[in-house]
Amino acid sequence: METSAIAERGRGQARSGATGKAVETAARAGFVARGVIYLLVGVLALRVAFPGDSGGGEQADRGGALKKVAEQPLGGVLLWLLGIGLVGMALWRLSEALFGQAGPDGQKPMKRIIAAGRCVFYAFVAYSVISYAAGDKGSGSGSSDKRTDDVTAKVLDWSGGQWLVGIAGAVVVGVGLWLIFRAVTLKFRKHLDMSGTGEKVRRTVDAVGVFGGTARGVVFGTAGGFAIAAAVQHEPGQAKGMDDTLRSFTDTPAGPWLLVLIALGLAAFGVFSWANARWRKV
Repeated sequence: METSAIAERGRGQARSGATGKAVETAARAGFVARGVIYLLVGVLALRVAFPGDSGGGEQADRGGALKKVAEQPLGGVLLWLLGIGLVGMALWRLSEALFGQAGPDGQKPMKRIIAAGRCVFYAFVAYSVISYAAGDKGSGSGSSDKRTDDVTAKVLDWSGGQWLVGIAGAVVVGVGLWLIFRAVTLKFRKHLDMSGTGEKVRRTVDAVGVFGGTARGVVFGTAGGFAIAAAVQHEPGQAKGMDDTLRSFTDTPAGPWLLVLIALGLAAFGVFSWANARWRKV
């Protein structure tokens, strides 16, 4: 009995430490870093839509965003700050996987599994950003399109590779649809504590959350659709990274205007990430 009580107290202390001030600060820093990247990707996508003198040659993806940051005064310092912020995001997601999320249903196994997946994703992104900041210019700034082509080609050469690529594409489509559903149904509200804010601020956060989350979901879903096409046609070039996925929107009857809408949505998601940095329940 006493041993059980001690064990329970130990788990409670560990959980308290995991959701303490340090992890909260790390999470909020991560949201700031994510917001910067999405805002820059949105700006770069706008330049792709209306290239002018130089915008058409820029990458509208994470690599392009990092390159843009590096070109600014104190760009190296900013890159390190972004990388550290993303490490914070990964650590927060790890704490959620180990100890559960904030809220009454935060202990559900599926939520903890999803948190673990997000931890791995943000750890990879943080590593690529920090490697780039440390001087490995081929790490974080490489073309997402070339990486996607290379990986797809390699997998398609495996036995059953078409099925693997097709299933991966279907999963990405599913993630995109889930992101859209979560945005349009305002599911994000339950994760925000805005009790002390005015109605105008809450409506603004709702607007950027819906717009940004929907645009993000559309990009995911479209990229997943291209992966499915690559599997069906056994053609790795059909799979597209973020840059080529965004450029594909200009091939629609709407011309560059659909890309403009998506670009503004991605920038809005960056702003929404900053709102999370301020009001997210951690």
